[in-house]
Formats: sequence, C-alpha cells, structure tokens
Amino acid sequence: MKFNELGLCEPIVRAIADKGYTDATPIQAQAIPAALEGADILGTAQTGTGKTCAFALPVLHLLDEDSGHRDIRNRGRGRAPRALVLAPTRELASQIFDSFVAYGRNLKNLRHAVVFGGVNQRKQVTALRDGIDVLVATPGRLLDLINQGYADLSEVELLVLDEADRMLDMGFIHDIRKVCDMVREDRQTLFFSATVSREIKQLAGDLLTDPVLIETAPEATTVDAITQRIYTIERESKKTLLLRLLENEPVERMLIFSKTKHGADRIVKGLRSMDIAAEAIHGNKTQNARTKALGKFKKGAVKILVATDIAARGIDVQNITHVINYDMPLDPETYVHRIGRTARAGATGIAISFCDHDELGLYRQIEKRSRIDIPVGNDHEDITFNAPPARRSHEGGGGKPGQRRSGGRGPRRAFDNTTPRKNPKSKNAKRAARTQTAGATAGKPTKPRKAKSGYPKAKPQGSRGHGESRR
Repeated sequence: MKFNELGLCEPIVRAIADKGYTDATPIQAQAIPAALEGADILGTAQTGTGKTCAFALPVLHLLDEDSGHRDIRNRGRGRAPRALVLAPTRELASQIFDSFVAYGRNLKNLRHAVVFGGVNQRKQVTALRDGIDVLVATPGRLLDLINQGYADLSEVELLVLDEADRMLDMGFIHDIRKVCDMVREDRQTLFFSATVSREIKQLAGDLLTDPVLIETAPEATTVDAITQRIYTIERESKKTLLLRLLENEPVERMLIFSKTKHGADRIVKGLRSMDIAAEAIHGNKTQNARTKALGKFKKGAVKILVATDIAARGIDVQNITHVINYDMPLDPETYVHRIGRTARAGATGIAISFCDHDELGLYRQIEKRSRIDIPVGNDHEDITFNAPPARRSHEGGGGKPGQRRSGGRGPRRAFDNTTPRKNPKSKNAKRAARTQTAGATAGKPTKPRKAKSGYPKAKPQGSRGHGESRR
C-alpha cells in the first residue's frame, strides 16, 4: 500500500516522499489507519520493520492543526506536551526524535523535544519551558524532570510506548506505571513490543482499551534476507576468528555485539592494536562519546561498531552488511533483535555468531525456540571445533555438530597465531618431576607422589625435601 493511500495529510506524505519512501511496510499499513481512527493499538514487531514510522506519522497527523482534528489541538495547553513517546534508551529516544523532526518538517507550529539521562538537563528544561507538542523521553530522566516541576503530562492525549518489552527488562515497569498515571485517562495509547510475555500482556491490559491487535511476520520470516552461520570456537580464539572474517568478508559496516561493557572495550582495543578503526558504545560511555561514535559509524568514518545490547537499542543505520554475535545472546528474542540490524530496507545481510563451550546451550535454545536453523561454519577449521550433537542437522552448515576432534592443532590465541595453548594437565606431572629431583638431591629415595585424596596428611617436622612447597 502507498503512503498516499493511508489517509495522511499532504505535508506528511510530501516529507515521506522526500525521504525516498513510497510503499508502507506491513505494520505501517495496518497501524496507521487504525491510529488515525483513534483506536488503541497493541503491535508486535521486530527491529527493522518500520515501527517508528508506524506511530510517528499518525501522531503528527493527529496533532497537525490543518489535518481536520482540531478537537485534539484545541485541548492542548501552552507548554504542556500533547503527545508522549517513551523509549528504553538514549539512542532509541534520539532516533525517534529525529524521525518526528524529519516527518514533521512541513507541518507548521508543531514543536518537538527529547529528554534522556547522561547529559546536562539545561537544554531539555529550556525546551520544556518554551512549550512543545511532542515529547520523546526515557522514563528515568522524565520522572526526574517531573519531580523538579519542569514537565507537565496532564494534557497528554497520545501516549506511545516503544519497545515495551525492553523497558520491562531494564526494570522500568514501576516508572512506566507512574508516568501513565500522570496522563489523561481518555488518552489514545499505542503500545509496541517485540515480544508478548505474561508481563507485557498484563501491562497492556492495564493501559489499553479495546486495542487493535497488529502482528507482523513471524520471527523466522523476518530474517529470510539474512545469511546466518555460527562458529563453535574456544573463547580465547574469538578475536583470531574476527580478524579472519575482516580479512575475508566484504564488510561495508559491521556491528559487533558484546555481552559486557568491558568486553566491548577489549574488542575495540584489540582491533585498534591491529590498526583497524573501531568504536564502542555502552553504558559507561558518556552520551557525547556515544553520539560521536555512532555518528562516525553512520558516516563511514569507522566501519566497525562494538555495542552492548542496551546501548544498541535505537541504532538505525543503513548498509550494515555484517552483524557479529561475539558473545551469544541470552535468549532468542535478543538474537532476532541483534541480527535485525542488517538486511534493512530490502537489502541482504550476514549474521555470524561465535559460540564457545559455555554458550552451546544458548545456541540450542535459540534454534529450538525461534525455529531458526543456523548453519555451522566450517571454513576456519584450524581455529574452530565441532560442537556436540544438535537437535537436527544443518543444511549447508559444513559438517554436523559432533564430538571434539581428537588430535590436530588446538585453537590459537587471539592476535597471536604462534603461541601454543598450555596443557593444564602437565602441571601435576611437572610438580611430581620437581619433587623427585629434589628428593634425589637431598639423598632420599625418589618415589612417585601418590595422587592426593582430600587434604594431604601432615608430615613430621623437617620431612620436606629441598625445593618442596609447604602444603
């Protein structure tokens, strides 16, 4: 369906055309007409389906003074916002704000603001005092401003919750309820979530009135344009494999996911030590540093961005050709969110996962619950190992998961292709050899030491030979 067939006002349709868009995505085609009719919406959609546009366009239309919905406009009051969008992270809030600015550029007298933590609040307070129509916010900073008397939600008639499941995962449930209690009871609510858990259903039931249910394509079909593969590999060899991929893959932009902030910094440090430009974004970075790093990535100044899951929320960058799960995600939903950063706007993409022994259970869980068959890569066998049997074979996977190889070269250390791995079993043998040598030097019989069982027996004073350690 074309955007000009959805009932949107001409200035918005023109702004969409200026961005190069003509056809609505499935969620846009379903959500926009329902929202324009004033219905509450419960939408489930994955990253990259055009969800932001699905709520931004009808909100702008309903607020526009020339759209024929003057009843909404006239109830607004000076500085109080009439539409509120809640988002889980700073990055996502910024992306949503940019969308409102872009799609509302031809509308007169509509003002927007975004508030989030991690930066000085002075500019945010100024924007609120000057008066706005649309407020995009993270829950924590919004409540701070409300408690200081800078924000008034009493005139909010359009409430949007984006990525509600992630806000619950981040512990914002109580903040969300506090905010929702401050807006008008007769509001219209648009509620979007990638997953619908029991908690999400309960929250949606409390906030929505006779909602229109909108579901996009199932998870397994939203990733059809993504070529996926997984490498089973020792943890210390992940960096080596990453370098191999950078040498052999046609990378335009690569997004790497780390499960920890310090892990993200280590990956960047390792890449930079090999003269490979990379940036990291995570919660320990200042907002200015995160914005600068994301800007470099968007402009192509660096082609590698390393991120944690929370910091990556809101990353909407075109032409990401590769997504790397350096650490396996903890659940299938996060896996789909991650790989959905590539293959956007009709493009194709590649998603590669590194899976060590401790993560094999996560790998099987992702395959089972998401019903996505991830082929096992076999083109770097010198640094990967065969995984234990999976629940089914993998088409094109390059070898079924089986037992670990017997013999052959073990995995290599990251950034060091010559250092052999230490054999931890050799420590006892070396200790026994030192003990025998020490005993012989002291003129005592050289007996092999027996394997210990429990705590060692006490020895008489002075019975240790030279060179033995005190136990």
